[in-house]
Amino acid sequence: MAVIAVVGGPGAPGATTTALALLLAWPLQPGRRILLVEADPDGGAVLAGALEGRVEAVYGLRNLAVADRRGLLAQTIWEQLIDLSPEGDAERLLLPGLTDPAQAPGLAYTWEPLAELLHGIEQQGYDVIVDLGRSGATGASAVLARRADVVAVTVRSTLRGLSAARPRLAALGEDLAAGGTGTDALGLLLIAEGPYSGAEVSREFGLPVLGELPHATRTARVLSDGGDTTDRRFIRSELMRTARSAADEVQLLVRRRRQRLAPNAAATAAAPARLTAAGGPGGPGAVAPLLVAPMPAGPVPVTPVTVAPGPVAPAPQAPAPSPYGPSAYGQSAYGEEPQSRPGYPQSGYPQPGYGHPDPGQSAHGPYDGEPPSYVPPVITTGPVAPLAGLAPQPAAPAPFPAHVQATGPVGEDGQYQLQQPTVTDRQADGDGHYPYNPGEVLRAR
Repeated sequence: MAVIAVVGGPGAPGATTTALALLLAWPLQPGRRILLVEADPDGGAVLAGALEGRVEAVYGLRNLAVADRRGLLAQTIWEQLIDLSPEGDAERLLLPGLTDPAQAPGLAYTWEPLAELLHGIEQQGYDVIVDLGRSGATGASAVLARRADVVAVTVRSTLRGLSAARPRLAALGEDLAAGGTGTDALGLLLIAEGPYSGAEVSREFGLPVLGELPHATRTARVLSDGGDTTDRRFIRSELMRTARSAADEVQLLVRRRRQRLAPNAAATAAAPARLTAAGGPGGPGAVAPLLVAPMPAGPVPVTPVTVAPGPVAPAPQAPAPSPYGPSAYGQSAYGEEPQSRPGYPQSGYPQPGYGHPDPGQSAHGPYDGEPPSYVPPVITTGPVAPLAGLAPQPAAPAPFPAHVQATGPVGEDGQYQLQQPTVTDRQADGDGHYPYNPGEVLRAR
């Protein structure tokens, strides 16, 4: 139905905790799924927090950079998902984030293809929540916020929280107005910690409050540091009840914006699996069906994480030429001309791309003298079989010994003696001096 971006800010207002609450409380129609993407450039927190380290940090966003260079982004993303559904039915999925902020520069050219891909799978029955954290709405990853249907900013209702959020909201609103879908995509998720009500905050900032979540530290700790999310008291807690109400408000805002932005939405609602392909088959503006291939099934070859069993995976399909054309949203979805990736030449001279043996091809298509734009790969969807399961909590590693176990002669005090190293005449210099004092060099035997 929608792509929702959750943005944090200074003072740790709880963006990841709020995103997890929305993931577990999101109402799902039959046959639909919801995906949470940890896209915070500062690193993800769910693996070590809510999952308590039960899944190794081998899955996640960091693996998509290399896959994008190889043209396998649409296929690889399904191998990185973790099932967070309480019933284990693969309806609530997680794409873990980075394990080190130093990995973020490697995704500089992947954010835009990822944004296109998330919008593609959204039309195939997936709702998407993107956790941008504190700094994800700026820099190279800001494209995820610009192309989101709703940008929900978590704000604490304290004076310190509201004061820190004011300049951030102003900058985010200007960015959405200039390069996004408009400032009406912006909303607030209020953490009711301070004395200010939702009506006062909305009136002060001129933005709608999509939800007011309680400052319930004990319940929120289950989402931030781990706990039983299937417990009845957690499910019926005030935090989860307000999260369900916030999810309804977000969906209502999405429907209103889409009706405003697409007056002919009723005519196109009969074909939800079709995208406008400018320059595709049939000429500019033609509507081409989105190519959908079944998702490869089978276990993910990673150990020691327990993986859900499945049938043998079919042979991978080579990425097909996209019917989209220059952009999956038409010639200019946001009132701008398509921008090329920085660093690529703008001349007609071909340059070799990543993973392409043909020097006349680049990683994202040939250069024909016009600014290149990203061509989305074939989106593969289907039964989510190769999800990484939750492995049992591993045993704690054995502590290091207090001393080095040595073998050798025992002195009068009962301790092992350290033997002096042997220094030969060949190690002496021309004056007969040794290069070091043998009495100062010890070696345990």
